[in-house]
Amino acid sequence: MRSNENNFIHRLQRQKEDALEYIVDTYLPLIKGVTYKVLSPLENDGVIEECMNDILLSIWNHSNKFHGDTTDFRKWICAIAKFKAIDYYRKNSKKIEFAAIQADLNAERSAEDELIIMEDKTELIALINLLEPVDRDIFIMKYFLGLNTEDISTKLDLTKASIDNRIYRGKKKLYNKAMHLNWRGSV
Repeated sequence: MRSNENNFIHRLQRQKEDALEYIVDTYLPLIKGVTYKVLSPLENDGVIEECMNDILLSIWNHSNKFHGDTTDFRKWICAIAKFKAIDYYRKNSKKIEFAAIQADLNAERSAEDELIIMEDKTELIALINLLEPVDRDIFIMKYFLGLNTEDISTKLDLTKASIDNRIYRGKKKLYNKAMHLNWRGSV
């Protein structure tokens, strides 16, 4: 049995792939329009494509939460597309903003500023190396690689609460060590 305008919602809720194909054939222009309207200021076609794929995945994964007819389905898809696109816009505009700020900061630094920053990084790395190996890994993942707590907990097979506690205790330990540094920078 193939999906058509009368049965595609029920087939989608039963996770039949032909229902998703029907949705792509029928509703892709709508999804594309909503997504493009929100994300076009970013001028990044890759982000728009990624967002549309994420929207289709959301429709697929949350189809069992939809209750209604074809008109309601169209509204539901529009809402998903709009909110996903807004999420993507927020996430990517922050990246663009951060990159612009970094470029401005890098352009204004003198050689002396660069030297001070390098020394600070060296001291910070020396302090982090004083932590236990697990805590050190957490700090590197969190503050150097930019991973969130959930990703770190998955990678290290620890609970999120444990990660948060280790970060809190580690910050305290680093603060105390930094306060006891002498003027020559040795620990």
